[in-house]
Amino acid sequence: MMRLLIVWFLVVVAKVTAVNVTYDHRALIIDGRPRVLVSGSIHYPRSTPDMWPGLIKKSKEGGLDVIETYIFWNLHEPVRNQIENEYGNIDSPYGPAAKSYIKWAASMATSLDTGVPWVMCQQRDAPDPIIDTCNAFYCDGFKPNAENKPTMWTENWTGWFLLFGEAAPYRPVEDIAFAVTRFYQRGGTFQNYYMYHGGTNFGRTTGGPFIATSYDYNAPLDEYGTPRQPKWGHLKDLHQAIKLCEDALVATKPTTTSLGQHLEATVYKTSSTCAAFLANVDTKKDANVNFNGNYYHLPAWSVSILSDCKNLVFNTAKINSMATITRFVATSVRHDLSDSMAISSKWSYVSEPVGISSNDAFNRPGLVEQINTTADQSDYLWYSLSIDIKGAEPFLHDGFQTTLHVKSFGRVLHLFVNGQLVGSANGNMFTHGFTKNFSVVLKRGKNKLNLLSLTVGLQHFGAFFDKVGAGVTGPVKLEGLTNESTVDLSSQRWTYQIGLKGESLGLNTGGSSLWVLGSSKSQPLTWYKEWGKARRGSMVKVLGVIGQVILLKPAVVQYHVPRSWLKPSANVLVMFEEIGGDPTQISFKTQKLESLCSQVSESHPLPMEAWSQDNPTRKSKSMAKPRVLLECPDPNQVISSIKFASFGTPQGKCGSFSHGYCNSSNALTITQKACIGSRTCNIEVSSSTFGDPCVGVVKSLVVEASCA
Repeated sequence: MMRLLIVWFLVVVAKVTAVNVTYDHRALIIDGRPRVLVSGSIHYPRSTPDMWPGLIKKSKEGGLDVIETYIFWNLHEPVRNQIENEYGNIDSPYGPAAKSYIKWAASMATSLDTGVPWVMCQQRDAPDPIIDTCNAFYCDGFKPNAENKPTMWTENWTGWFLLFGEAAPYRPVEDIAFAVTRFYQRGGTFQNYYMYHGGTNFGRTTGGPFIATSYDYNAPLDEYGTPRQPKWGHLKDLHQAIKLCEDALVATKPTTTSLGQHLEATVYKTSSTCAAFLANVDTKKDANVNFNGNYYHLPAWSVSILSDCKNLVFNTAKINSMATITRFVATSVRHDLSDSMAISSKWSYVSEPVGISSNDAFNRPGLVEQINTTADQSDYLWYSLSIDIKGAEPFLHDGFQTTLHVKSFGRVLHLFVNGQLVGSANGNMFTHGFTKNFSVVLKRGKNKLNLLSLTVGLQHFGAFFDKVGAGVTGPVKLEGLTNESTVDLSSQRWTYQIGLKGESLGLNTGGSSLWVLGSSKSQPLTWYKEWGKARRGSMVKVLGVIGQVILLKPAVVQYHVPRSWLKPSANVLVMFEEIGGDPTQISFKTQKLESLCSQVSESHPLPMEAWSQDNPTRKSKSMAKPRVLLECPDPNQVISSIKFASFGTPQGKCGSFSHGYCNSSNALTITQKACIGSRTCNIEVSSSTFGDPCVGVVKSLVVEASCA
């Protein structure tokens, strides 16, 4: 389990000089000032130290006030105690003991006299003065359990963790923005993105069954720390819009009125400030509404923010931020290696013995549970049994072919009979256990059954999850044509080995003198090692198909290798192949920007740069219309080409735009003149710029560009 103790760091608020943090019914109060706060989760072990400054910088630029992190108990005190970040949704099976525990935890926390408020996530019975909070995709209907507590959202899930065998999670930024804006509209005061940067589960820290090494979470900052556009930029605009409303939000209670079916207006108003939210919660139908004598268009499933109760500064469904397309590119060893790592064809290998090879092996009657047996020394456990076949056994049929029935509580199992791989089986995130019938051929005399069981992340959630086991739980039976011809092997005396011989020899770190030059392709249980060279660069991803990847057939065939791990030369890459594969198919690739795109209509709000923090009703004269804004992320690059430009009714999305039924003939020329050669590009979306190719139609400007 990885998620343990929650800590929030105020990285922008009060320049880290706050000395007094309290709360009232409306907000957290920092040095006497009520605040509306935006937070994001970044877990320090899921990124490397050299990434941290950039992640914090991009978080601040994205409009975060707070960075939330977990204290990873397994890194700092791996033996004693475990504290989960949620308890309320699993406490009922514990009965009265759960209530006593919650009271004890609250009392213990407040007795520390830290000087800051404490929260309990998803804990509806959190005792005063602990603040109960919400964790979910939507929390606009959440209210704390006492009127004197502020409304806080401690986990807003930007995606989900990636599971082996499942598609990569995706949550549209329009939906996230809608959820966040509705939360603040309906009285929320603090919300935290889980995750703002997910990062990578390095080593053996996947934090749950079948959770992949990638913890990208479809977050605003991707696994490598790069802004995921337009998600990062659209949320940045939202945060600025919320800040324009902050004084009104913390000063008074809201008033909500209906504007029609699925339509409502919420107003925060004092003698000196006013902020309004216009919501359309219909999932399909757009609407036009009259509010305070003005008309506003509300797309389906959207909220508009009027920072002065009049001027539209933001709509959750209308994105001003640019989008980007990135891809992973391999560079041939014959060309410049400035941004890549080369893998040669000179692999070395060592074959892992099948079955028992350690002097530390031990015998036990019956089948042992894996987690307690291995005690975290390894993810692997061998179950080995010898069978003496005399030739007249009742379970044999069809020329010595029979069925071996195995029940396991996983996570993955490989069966070897007389040294040969017969087959594999696995569970999944939702059904950990599995049953498999293997067709096996036994010979007269001694037969060796070897079952290699491995864990792919341990149980990390749920009541009594610490008692959930793993491994071959049984029964293990040789089955014939009838029940009378079945032999149960479960209670026999098995031999066990914790871990692999290669682990004990240090092969997993590249050590040992046993490596043989060459590649034993397509052989199961094989260690591979290769040396590569790396030079300058930032983000590296390993692409390939190996071991458990083949077995579980996931969408995951890519692994993040942090640039800081690589040296100018003598890098060692070690892999353990479980069931057969070709290591020469693995390559290193680096993340490259392929395109910048923007699609803004005449009905879009003005860019957030048009609004002054001090006076939100004042528009910059140079920003009188919606605008397309493009910027090369690399400060050393400029816009080198315009791949597509259309003003009118363009169709499609970034990477596959096309002209609609009307298009200005000079859109490409004007865009090229405005953008090429500059790092940034700023173009007004209006007929005065491009002419009017279709009078009376709301037109859009679409631009796709590349940087070099």
